[in-house]
Amino acid sequence: MDGICTLANDRVLNQLIALLNSIEVILGKDTPVCVYPYDDNTELLTAEIAKRPNVQLYDDQESIERWDNFALCAWDTHPTARQIWKKAGSEGYHRFGTHRRYCAFDGPFERFIYMDGDTVAMGPMNDIFKLLDQYDCITYDFQYKDPTHVYDLASPKLLKVFSQERIQSEIFCSGFYGSKKDLFTEEKRNWLIEQLKNGEAEILYPMAPDQTLINYMMMKSGFSIYNFAHHLSSEQRTGCCVTSPHFTAKDQILYDKGNRLTYLHYIGLSSSLFNRVCAGENIDFTYRDIFLHYRYLSEPENRPQFKSIAKPAQTPTLKQKILAKLGLK
Repeated sequence: MDGICTLANDRVLNQLIALLNSIEVILGKDTPVCVYPYDDNTELLTAEIAKRPNVQLYDDQESIERWDNFALCAWDTHPTARQIWKKAGSEGYHRFGTHRRYCAFDGPFERFIYMDGDTVAMGPMNDIFKLLDQYDCITYDFQYKDPTHVYDLASPKLLKVFSQERIQSEIFCSGFYGSKKDLFTEEKRNWLIEQLKNGEAEILYPMAPDQTLINYMMMKSGFSIYNFAHHLSSEQRTGCCVTSPHFTAKDQILYDKGNRLTYLHYIGLSSSLFNRVCAGENIDFTYRDIFLHYRYLSEPENRPQFKSIAKPAQTPTLKQKILAKLGLK
């Protein structure tokens, strides 16, 4: 069985509802969805999922603990991660819980597409599932333009582990990818930890813990990775991120120079921003109407009605910083 996976807790409930509604509209109301719990804060999440027969909250505690332990073991091999996280204000493990998206490799679907909770579906995904017959991982993003958010480019060991050509062609954003069940057996996981212990951990980028680790896992294992961004022509290719303000909307679907997007990623925008807007605060951000449409699709009467002049979500300076930092189309 094929399905869609995501990661959430109560804090991102508004974004999750938008994603689930977009999946129903774009991919079909019977599309199976599995939500992986970021942490134990899932009371509201559980109530929302109970209304949706096609959606399940993952509760295989053995699987969750298995991936928790894997993430702990992986980061315990890193020479400087703890110091970097502490300097950035994170006590313990940074953003611990994001790795639970890896539970999809144990989960209910033979083939799956993982979508971050801050994405919405925009177009059909049949081609992604079809390509999983030939490849192990399917992506559609431009993370290769900014490898600094995947690996530590300053590490002298990086190019000994992965060639520059592989870094340019295989790295991907962990916010959207298709893959298959059972790629990472216990034997494979143990082998990966051993490689990290033997010195390769220093190539990981600690401030994006789930993204750097899934890239390492895929690439070190030699799994085949197909990125539509490398294969489609410039006339066919679309962007995917909210940092691209040039998309045009028609019937609540976004297009890039006439080509329909596959998904929209509200990357760089905090969950608190979405929650404040849903609470009635008139804060503007790019493609806000798209988010609000899908968030309140089944309850339009609850959609906030703004009467004041909207204030921008970020100053232009911060927006420019996000664009520069992400390096994404």
